[in-house]
Amino acid sequence: MSGDALSQDPAELRRRIDSSKAHPARVYDVFLGGKDHYPADRSAAGAALAANPRGYLDVRHNRDFMRRAVNTLVTEDGIRQFLDIGTGLPTAENVHQIAQGVAPESRVVYVDNDPVVLAHARALLTSGPEGRTDYVDADLKDPAAILEQAAETLDFDRPIALCLVAVLHFVEDGEAYPIVRELVEALPSGSRVVLSHLTEDLNPENVRAVQRTYTERGFTFVLRTRADVERFFTEHGLDVVAPGVVPVHRWHPDRAAPVPEQPEASYLESLDPIERVRYADINDVTDADINVYGAVGVKS
Repeated sequence: MSGDALSQDPAELRRRIDSSKAHPARVYDVFLGGKDHYPADRSAAGAALAANPRGYLDVRHNRDFMRRAVNTLVTEDGIRQFLDIGTGLPTAENVHQIAQGVAPESRVVYVDNDPVVLAHARALLTSGPEGRTDYVDADLKDPAAILEQAAETLDFDRPIALCLVAVLHFVEDGEAYPIVRELVEALPSGSRVVLSHLTEDLNPENVRAVQRTYTERGFTFVLRTRADVERFFTEHGLDVVAPGVVPVHRWHPDRAAPVPEQPEASYLESLDPIERVRYADINDVTDADINVYGAVGVKS
């Protein structure tokens, strides 16, 4: 297994977990209706929702952009290998479920540095007999370690889809662009990059309010313009495919998001706002709701 991720002592994992501070992966889990988070994460998500009551649409549409992008890469482009950095906690559908649901031989490596994610890695490490799914315990800021360990599972002589979904806005400019450069340089020709990123271009008042709630909790939180997001592609030898760098809900929107199964109305009314998010139909979305760009690039 990659590194010694799954052999670590449970006591060591518990030591690494700081439940008093919110973590992006666990805040994301709150918005996706997961259960693997702490009060600090729930507090951060609740503050963000109070600042922008329809902000959950950013999170859910970002996730659905990933679903559509992975499905497109597998079904239309023949991609069979994925390196998903900043994967977060297991929440259906994950990259391997999407890819292997179409092409069972697909190989997927997940990367995250949150020990709570690591503790749940076994839930991610399920694969049909034809494919493989693995997990690397590493930080995005150490691309060399990521690439070394990912090579245990992925064949770097064949195209790979690098997924950087809603992760780069937690990295300052001085590190973000060099990190992407190092990762992309290691990819063979024909590889893809799936990238999404928060921006203040679209609805600045809403997203700046959310930004404040996160920076107050000690997060690095960089909002980038469309031109800034395009730099991740143009400066690193990537050609952006149609429809380009666009708000995530406009990336091949013909493939509508699934609607969650609805509970009884009385139960729904008994939930607090953050708990109701998981049942929302995100197809009810306008341009005024979204603050995330998404795009896919090809390495020539």
